[in-house]
Amino acid sequence: MTRPITAGIDGTEESLAALAWAAREAVRRGLALRVVHAWRFQPHEAIEAADPDVQAGWAREVLASAAGTVTERYPGLEVSTDVVEGGSVDTLVAAAADAEMLVLGSRGHGRVVGFLLGSVGQQVIVEATRPVILVRADDEPSVEAAGREIVVGQQGDTEDSADALRFAFETAAARGATVRAVRAWTLPPVFAYSPGSLKLLDEAGGLEPYEKKALTAALQPWRDRFPDVPIVEHVEMGSAGQVLLSVAAGAQLMVVGRRAHRTAVGARIGSVAHGVLHHAGCPVAVVPQA
Repeated sequence: MTRPITAGIDGTEESLAALAWAAREAVRRGLALRVVHAWRFQPHEAIEAADPDVQAGWAREVLASAAGTVTERYPGLEVSTDVVEGGSVDTLVAAAADAEMLVLGSRGHGRVVGFLLGSVGQQVIVEATRPVILVRADDEPSVEAAGREIVVGQQGDTEDSADALRFAFETAAARGATVRAVRAWTLPPVFAYSPGSLKLLDEAGGLEPYEKKALTAALQPWRDRFPDVPIVEHVEMGSAGQVLLSVAAGAQLMVVGRRAHRTAVGARIGSVAHGVLHHAGCPVAVVPQA
């Protein structure tokens, strides 16, 4: 089944930048674009604004105006629109389930705005079964054409980051970009080593060579599948979030896997994804691991 790329909009500059990003990506991948606007009736003292039909009309106007800019710029792009009454989280999670990816606006360097107010953004990212891309208001298409890299974080064994790697390589192939695969490592406590792991480290020649071999092994299936995509293997000592952010300036897109953590106070995304979402200057794709 061919899925569209879906953009959620609410009229903010961030969401309009997300829509523009989604449209460009849909054109590159030869996919349809779906534009969704979620709204909930908000009673107001003003007589006119107290009418649900009036508010629904406003929502349709916002959607039509935004979609019109896309169809004017890309006349060959298939664009559909939906105004959905209901909670933002449920609407966006449902929209993501039927999409190749869900694209939303993000302020970064603080709380996420638009559809992603407070805990809403966290819930959407945690519950979505498809990749969620966060785009800032100042995103420009020139960045994509400037030869910047697709940066993706890799950790664990070959399968641990497979979905994030797949997304990064598919995106790079569509854009003619280079993939920079980043694997960060730290010095674990001595007691964490088992006799088997100590043997593997000894055979590899130490910690850093071991990490480099692990990254090469994880990339091999994608190197074989996308032979025309240039790859930079980046292994560096440090926390994953810090290492990824250290190369963010040269990225046109940052791709991280999603590891959701459920606690007594609700679901939370992992610290790496959280840090990158708040501080990376480029769009960020959060990809759920199967």
